[in-house]
Amino acid sequence: QVQLVESGGGSVQAGGSLRLSCAASGRTFSMYTVGWFRQAPGKEREFVTSITWSVANAYYVDSVKGRFTISRDKAKNTVYLQMNSLKPEDTAVYYCAASVVGTVFEYWGQGTQVTVSS
Repeated sequence: QVQLVESGGGSVQAGGSLRLSCAASGRTFSMYTVGWFRQAPGKEREFVTSITWSVANAYYVDSVKGRFTISRDKAKNTVYLQMNSLKPEDTAVYYCAASVVGTVFEYWGQGTQVTVSS
């Protein structure tokens, strides 16, 4: 089993930056992919970015390419999401999730709120 705890959310103005952290515990050695998702009120949860735990291959949706960077520190069992040039449409609860089998995300954190004001 894997436990995930997000932190680093907050409120910033458009154009600002935040760095989110996702601390993993438990059977972290079994993680294959760690991803970030976000959900705005009244909207479905959407995939944002992911990284493979072993070799750090990353993938981003087009809307965040060039602005967001995902990284991981295996020694600290932590995944980061550096968010730059934030836009109001980035406002959402951000969740990290982990897959231990392929790309099926089985484990989820509690979420952290990101609010971007115009």
